[in-house]
Amino acid sequence: MVIKYKAFENLYQDSVSLMQLSSQLNKIDGIQEASVVMGTEANLSRMADAGFGSDIIAKPNDLVIAVKGHDDACNEAIERAQDALTAKPDEGDNGQQFSQPLTSFSLGLEQHPEANLALISVPGEYAAAEAMKALNLGLNVMMFSDNVSLDSERKIKELALKKDLMVMGPDCGTAIINGVPLGFANVVRRGAIGVVAASGTGLQEATCRIHQLGEGVSQAMGTGGHDLHQEIGGISMLQGLHALADDPDTQVIVLISKPPSTEIAERILAVASQINKPVVVNFLGATNTDVQLNNVHFADTLAHSAEVAVAILRNENIPNLSSQSNTQKELENITQSLNTTQRYIRGVFAGGTFCYEAQIITGQYGLQAYSNTPMQGNKLLDDVWTSQQHTIIDLGDDAFTQGRPHPMIDPTLRNQRILQDAQDPETAVVLFDVVLGYGASEHPLSDLLTIIDQVRNEQSLTPVFIAHVCGTDSDPQSRDLIRQSLVNAGVQIADSNADAAHLAALLVSQLG
Repeated sequence: MVIKYKAFENLYQDSVSLMQLSSQLNKIDGIQEASVVMGTEANLSRMADAGFGSDIIAKPNDLVIAVKGHDDACNEAIERAQDALTAKPDEGDNGQQFSQPLTSFSLGLEQHPEANLALISVPGEYAAAEAMKALNLGLNVMMFSDNVSLDSERKIKELALKKDLMVMGPDCGTAIINGVPLGFANVVRRGAIGVVAASGTGLQEATCRIHQLGEGVSQAMGTGGHDLHQEIGGISMLQGLHALADDPDTQVIVLISKPPSTEIAERILAVASQINKPVVVNFLGATNTDVQLNNVHFADTLAHSAEVAVAILRNENIPNLSSQSNTQKELENITQSLNTTQRYIRGVFAGGTFCYEAQIITGQYGLQAYSNTPMQGNKLLDDVWTSQQHTIIDLGDDAFTQGRPHPMIDPTLRNQRILQDAQDPETAVVLFDVVLGYGASEHPLSDLLTIIDQVRNEQSLTPVFIAHVCGTDSDPQSRDLIRQSLVNAGVQIADSNADAAHLAALLVSQLG
């Protein structure tokens, strides 16, 4: 087993492309682990923590390929990565390539003066400066980049506010603008419901559910996870709210976020109540849903947000929160195969908001869980790599993605954790998500079905597998086909992340 690396001077690639390339290299026989990153100090430190050593020499603008495995496989991986990185772009329709590379927003605007949005995906320490450049050129901004300080984020958003421009992010992974999916987004039909969300997978869940219910999305804007912090004040969410209020194609508005501070929540709700359109609000786990405000309707879960919005759009009765509809008899049939030693839920999530929502719902059943990202009332895992009692983890957290692709791009880490937890004789339920759409793995069930089959064939104690598939049949990966493959493998499928969590918690609570 050897470690090899190669650095390419002044070769920039965005983080999604690098994660996808890392995923491809990790699939080569004989490769134990591969990482492709820009050579920033933070990335080099993460690679050292991931076991690639501390002797890699690179500058921030250099691209670094590091591989660990058998000697021949490492050579093959580096050669394959080099070919991918140095391949010439396809020729345009006129058979000509640009004579000058587009190395700045100014040059990009010269080629495309009609453009009005810049997507920024550079290391966090450089992202703020690039956002300022874009705003000063009159461009709206989507910042896929994370690790931007709150002080920098506020300055960026205050400049955007002054220029009447929108900033989505930092750490905004999902948006749908004028029908175009950006980042980790799904293919949904156009329609009359607009969404503003401080959560990537929360936005995906809501927009997919709207699509599944037969309606469509006008615009879906992400704000980044820090927008509703006290230091930022919900600037982007308020801008998005006003933009949708002025949009003639939007008839119903949905707002999604983890619970903001009382002051920020009151500010957003006050503005929402003054808009002449119905607004559906889901502050995940918030306790102020009994407040009566003009035009404001509260939802209890991500999927419920979409269901309420669709009912309002159709002028139908607003639905109560629906939970998993399994009857008591069906639950008894599911639990008959479990042993008395099996009593814990092990939640394995690629979506951070799905992890958070699952913790909220299991807590409603009196179940206290451990997590690497615990909500209030839950506990921090002693070791993020090892589950204890009820455990609900976010595999997209930095602790798991240092030097590795995000599990939505490469499900290898998710599969390994599912196998590890399924082999624990105390595990009653393995609860997990499968996220589809652009940017996500083309083969999200790669190796997973084999692992489930292995568990069923080799173990005397088999847990119940419960899953939710977030996506649509218009996605590059068909939701129906993915769901049917899981059903054929004996997995219990829920219609939403909340339903999956309800079923898992109800099942475990029945065990006594």
